[in-house]
Amino acid sequence: MFRARPTYSTRPQRGRRAGVDRVARGAQTGRVPELPEVTALASFLTERASGLAVQRIDVVAFSALKTFDPPISALAGATVRGAERHGKFLAVKIGERYLVCHLSRGGWLQWRDTMPTTPAKPGRGPLALRVHLEGECGWDLTEAGTQKRLAVYVVQDPMEVPGIARLGPDALDPELDVATLAALLADRRKQIKGLLTEQTTIAGIGNAYSDEILHTAKLSPFKLTSSFTPEEVERLHAAIRTVLSDAVKRSVGQRAATLKEEKKTGLRVHRRTGEACPVCGDTIREVSFSDSALQYCPTCQTGGTPLADRRLSKFGIRT
Repeated sequence: MFRARPTYSTRPQRGRRAGVDRVARGAQTGRVPELPEVTALASFLTERASGLAVQRIDVVAFSALKTFDPPISALAGATVRGAERHGKFLAVKIGERYLVCHLSRGGWLQWRDTMPTTPAKPGRGPLALRVHLEGECGWDLTEAGTQKRLAVYVVQDPMEVPGIARLGPDALDPELDVATLAALLADRRKQIKGLLTEQTTIAGIGNAYSDEILHTAKLSPFKLTSSFTPEEVERLHAAIRTVLSDAVKRSVGQRAATLKEEKKTGLRVHRRTGEACPVCGDTIREVSFSDSALQYCPTCQTGGTPLADRRLSKFGIRT
């Protein structure tokens, strides 16, 4: 579990348009929020919303609300007390309860200095939920795309959310040391790419940062976890710490509009198919699946041998 500490900035706020803080709008770029971005959003909300009372919450996409007792109206009148991260879940403490959100693939948080006066209409646009705070500010939860997977919960304790209760150790938890990681790998016979993104095994890592971690560790995404040597486990552990810690440092303090672009510019291989590897200069390759893709460098990670793209291999094509 990560609890965001309040951060304070004396810099003037710039880049505002129509009362929308551009930090929290970076969402619609298709970059899936992972540990660093959710950490930054928790820090952002802790700074902006702490101490402000909730006036009301408008549920626009009713399918996003996964709990009904207590009702979401029970949060009205309570004061925001901060925000924290659990894996890739964002939990906002409001009074003695929590408003928990999983942004999934297309979700994002959009802060507004001035909330719209026109009531939001269900089924119109990406808006899923709107939180009105005192002082006419607040935030929206939005979800782009047609696959509506954003999920919102109102609970007394974040552990009441099934996805949080099933989380494995956090990727940046000090207790996830080399020995613990080695045990997790040895206990499974699975490709390392899949294990890194399995939230019940290690919490917080998604498709993008798993590509970055494996590139940094110089490991094939298809390497079986049961075949790791002690030296490879140490490389993987160091890469998890380095990649995620560096991304958190870049992300926390960013305005939400620049947060997604910051993620993009910090990635060395993910979504950079066809570009030159910044380490060795080889061409970054891709393996595509039905609803996702991974990127890697053959020279750095697979001994110079391109991996078969399963989408194309049935036609005798190698990437």
